Amino acid sequence: MILANEILQFALSKHAVIATAESCTGGMVAAALTDIAGSSAVFDRGFVTYSNQAKIDMLGVSAMTLAAFGAVSEQTAAEMATGALRKSGATLAVSTTGIAGPGGSDFKPEGRVCFGIATAEGCRTETIEFGALGRDAVRQGARDHALRLLLSALSIS
Repeated sequence: MILANEILQFALSKHAVIATAESCTGGMVAAALTDIAGSSAVFDRGFVTYSNQAKIDMLGVSAMTLAAFGAVSEQTAAEMATGALRKSGATLAVSTTGIAGPGGSDFKPEGRVCFGIATAEGCRTETIEFGALGRDAVRQGARDHALRLLLSALSIS
């Protein structure tokens, strides 16, 4: 994957170390990066935290955040990304949490994915509405968007 190659080259040139915190993508972002030989020079670890309890236990996401905003929220995405940064040797972390489908609700429709990108300087979040494209398409879109967030963060650092 060309995008993953670019990320790894940028990370290497900037001495950055990457971690991922994934829910709806189930490790797809980490897999895209580690599919490339030599990725161990810049990839520290990936957390797959599909359940709320895993988010709490592995990343330190607050149970109060989950209760107040839900797993699919920018607040949870931020805590996932900052938790991955804190619990790893990384300098840059990305998170994904969303509803790949099928399903969803009026308040949290299928295809909504929240992202976090964290560095020592802080965390920013965003939400993308992929729509009801089907589970595979939403997950692939979320993986690709997370990779673009990493590339963007590396290019401006």
